[in-house]
Amino acid sequence: MRGFKEVQRLAYACAEAVAARLRPGVTEREAARMQREWLRARGVRDWFHLPFAWFGDRTAFAGFRIPLQFFPTGRRLEAGMPFILDLAPVHRGFTADVGYSGCLGPNRLHGKLLADLEAHRELILREVRERRSLREIYEDVDRLMVRQGYANRHRAYPFGVIAHKIDRVKERRWSPHVFGFGTQSLKGLAGDALHGHRDGWSPLWSPYRFSDHPPKPGLWAVEPHLGFRGTGAKFEEILVVTDSRDPEQSAFWLDDDLPHVRRWAEAV
Repeated sequence: MRGFKEVQRLAYACAEAVAARLRPGVTEREAARMQREWLRARGVRDWFHLPFAWFGDRTAFAGFRIPLQFFPTGRRLEAGMPFILDLAPVHRGFTADVGYSGCLGPNRLHGKLLADLEAHRELILREVRERRSLREIYEDVDRLMVRQGYANRHRAYPFGVIAHKIDRVKERRWSPHVFGFGTQSLKGLAGDALHGHRDGWSPLWSPYRFSDHPPKPGLWAVEPHLGFRGTGAKFEEILVVTDSRDPEQSAFWLDDDLPHVRRWAEAV
């Protein structure tokens, strides 16, 4: 798992470096390009998906109806505006998919959303260890959001996923992408979907019947996404699921030294 941890840390380092460079007037397209350039300078040549950037009410996917609306636009960042950087590099054959939420200056609402995400990280880990079905856990995340007063915004993703399985991919000097997704990674996800369909499981963690099964051992990129009146916040990181009978070893977050986890620790 060392390789996955290293690429996840690389992705979060990129997000923090780009977030520190954001200024009023920067567009989503420019922020996405900054992420690509930062990672390419450090050897990344392939992607699960190319970097995204969402500013303002686009952090809550306001008005999103079709997949093309997820791609970066000319929306410009303003003081006090929330943003999300979402990037999924492949490095040395290892994949990460991370989401970094920030704000250009103080924003009390955004800060509350970030703080309230901690309970979702705890709930997901606890219920995966209990071997509840992915669909049930999804519904419990939904119920927690309702109690907190938020809307579920990961439901706006394709298939409404809160997570997807990730694996190693063959390392290539250059890999093409289709609609922003690396072909090597798509091939691996499609292979998992085919095998899973045959064996009764899915690599997509959704609210639908095909996710009505216990967590499959492997690595999952998990991203609960809260929304409230045009403001959105999320984290995305790797959850490790094993077939161990030891509860603590049956599931665990790959790395606890991540920006959102450090924020919560510092707030105590």
